[in-house]
Amino acid sequence: QVQLVESGGGLEQAGGSLRLSCTASGRTFNLSRMGWFRQAPGKEREFIALINWSSGLPGYRDSMEGRFTISRDKAANTGYLEMNSLKVEDTAVYYCAAGQGWTYWGQGTQVTVSS
Repeated sequence: QVQLVESGGGLEQAGGSLRLSCTASGRTFNLSRMGWFRQAPGKEREFIALINWSSGLPGYRDSMEGRFTISRDKAANTGYLEMNSLKVEDTAVYYCAAGQGWTYWGQGTQVTVSS
C-alpha cells in the first residue's frame, strides 16, 4: 500500500501562486507515476498533470500547461504542483494520485482563489 498526503492548499488572491505537495509513504516503489487532479463544486474531477516517477518526464492537460508545473523529489518521495497566475476558476479540491492505474489517492487539499 501507498499512502499519499497533500499539503499546501489555502486561500490565495487571483494572480498569485501556490505550491502543492504530495508526500508518499509505504510501498513507494509502487509509485510508477504521480498525478494531480482537481474537483470544483458541482463538477467532475479533472486531470491536471502527471509525472513519471523514474524519469521525471511530465505530461499536462492541454489547458493546464503553462500556468501549472509538476515536479518531484524522489529522495523525499514527494511530488509538487506549482500553480501560477491563479484564477478564481482554479478554486477546487486538489488531489494527488499515484500508481499505474491511479490506485492510490490522497485526501485532497482545498485551494480557494479570491478575486
